[in-house]
Amino acid sequence: MTPPKKSGPGKIRAAVFRAIGLPLQIESLELDGPRDDEVLVRIEASGVCHTDISYIEDWGTDVPVILGHEGAGIIEQAGKKISGLKKGDHVVLSFQSCGNCPQCRKGRPAHCRRFMGLNFGFSRADGSNAYGGGVRGHFFGQSSFATHALATERNAVKVAKDLPLRVLAPLGCGLQTGAGTVLNSLGVPAGSSIAVFGTGSVGLAAIMAAKIAGAHPVIGIDIRPARLKLAKELGATHATNSSREDVLLRVQKITGKGIDYTVETSGDDEMYNLSLELLNPRGIAALLTGAAGPSSMPGGRKALSIIQGDADPQVFIPRMIGLYREGRFPFDRLEKAYKISEINRAIVDSMRGRTIKPVLLIDRQTDRT
Repeated sequence: MTPPKKSGPGKIRAAVFRAIGLPLQIESLELDGPRDDEVLVRIEASGVCHTDISYIEDWGTDVPVILGHEGAGIIEQAGKKISGLKKGDHVVLSFQSCGNCPQCRKGRPAHCRRFMGLNFGFSRADGSNAYGGGVRGHFFGQSSFATHALATERNAVKVAKDLPLRVLAPLGCGLQTGAGTVLNSLGVPAGSSIAVFGTGSVGLAAIMAAKIAGAHPVIGIDIRPARLKLAKELGATHATNSSREDVLLRVQKITGKGIDYTVETSGDDEMYNLSLELLNPRGIAALLTGAAGPSSMPGGRKALSIIQGDADPQVFIPRMIGLYREGRFPFDRLEKAYKISEINRAIVDSMRGRTIKPVLLIDRQTDRT
């Protein structure tokens, strides 16, 4: 039996993706109110992530849908089964998980048995959809390219009200993935060497986390001089331009051997191969682009395909905020704000490397434009 619809915001505005090659369009849609286990969030800001762009450029054949999965906003309604959140709370939204499978019960929601369906299925866990007009949402349990989104206690993280939501929004995916890879997945110990391939938002988050962990040297590798300059400002001890230098020789010169840990975020085949080739014996490569590593490598080397930095958002997002307050994780330096009406420009700027982390500002007036 389908649960009855709850009263909600009624008309919302959302950036709808209808076909590969077409720009996203801001449209008016109907959205049901929250069920007993959901919260209705008025979105104030949303990061634009590479996963959103990949869907727009390559994956999006089952449309129309609402993307966005780095949302932040204020709760307007909370279902009666919600105990830890209430109206008026500020929240950062992250990925969805079931909470019931063995991995979720162990505090490892990134390995949820239902991860793919809950985050890429464009539906609630029961297969239903809260949006009207034939448009589907619930991307990563949120679809934050909109004025309002539905979420659950699993993926809505309460945050203090003294920090701007527009700054905090990107914590829910890309920054969590980069920092979590270093601090959670790899557990990089102080004094270990690390090379980060690609200095976009994920790679720069990994570099900041490597500095926090006390790694040395920390090597940033990219083709864009401006990003390499920023990488050094944020914690890289060395920066290598892979379009101008032999990365293998450069890293070996810096370390005198190979590297203990590598983080591959670029998606480039040559950099992928180097991230494995450069490893010291018992070294570990973290692959963040969905690539799989060899099943075995000599010398006890390992390659791990990592999702969401093995983070529990309810634990790790507050940790990142704490590090930000201490001045140790200045992720706001990666961000550039755009109006929601500028979403297509924000996507192009990100693809062309002009902006590291676009953040869409969803103004309250968006409802009435």
